[in-house]
Amino acid sequence: MITGNSIGFAYSRATVLDGIEITAAPGEVVGLIGPNGSGKSTLLRTLHGSLTPDTGSVLIDEAALKDLTPRDVAKQIAVVVQESDTDLPFTVQEMVLLGRTPHRRSFERHTDHDHDMVSNALAKVSAEHLSDRVFSGLSGGEKQRVLIARAIAQGASHLLLDEPTNHLDVRYQHDILNLVRDIGVSTIVVLHDLNLAARYCDRLVLLDKGRKVAEGVPGDVLAPSIVEAVYGITVERIEHAGVPQLIFAPTRATVSS
Repeated sequence: MITGNSIGFAYSRATVLDGIEITAAPGEVVGLIGPNGSGKSTLLRTLHGSLTPDTGSVLIDEAALKDLTPRDVAKQIAVVVQESDTDLPFTVQEMVLLGRTPHRRSFERHTDHDHDMVSNALAKVSAEHLSDRVFSGLSGGEKQRVLIARAIAQGASHLLLDEPTNHLDVRYQHDILNLVRDIGVSTIVVLHDLNLAARYCDRLVLLDKGRKVAEGVPGDVLAPSIVEAVYGITVERIEHAGVPQLIFAPTRATVSS
């Protein structure tokens, strides 16, 4: 389980997060949603230790994140962020093998077990055929599959993802989120697409201006009255196979006579 208690954070004097509470239980997928600038990515960064919150605390299976060594954090938390690209000529296999780094001492050779973990991870994301390809030459969807394979090979019990479907076509968006669900660990994922969040997340946390506006199952959080108030857009909601889906229309400006 990963838990954020009363997380507060500010850049200079600008408050970005104000007393945020969030929890992801084992096997649960929690979606972080909200408009641009609402604090989603900043919150995610406090949860894996890239940023230190000004107030509050982060717990990993009841252990304080601040008390863990970077190696211990890397063993327990796998992170997939948007800026994971690299121009270094790593092959896909080498890229996924990086996930085993927290389990090796400095200059220690990778074991047969490490290579088995890499092979199994690539198989799980259906990317075995990419093994010898150069990572930087892959398509966006292929890169995301490889980065998720690296997270799987890492063997962490917590997974944090920042907009993993960004810039992907429709098919790859669904493929990637299906993979995320199949991993079966405590997962928090930042998503812009509310319909994808409704379909693939067990719970949603809606942020606005650094505060938590709503939390709960998608059907509760994605009420038109809530979404319209936060996003400033007209919303019609339908149900498809038991999943709420939203149809958006611009809010008409009032014309005074």
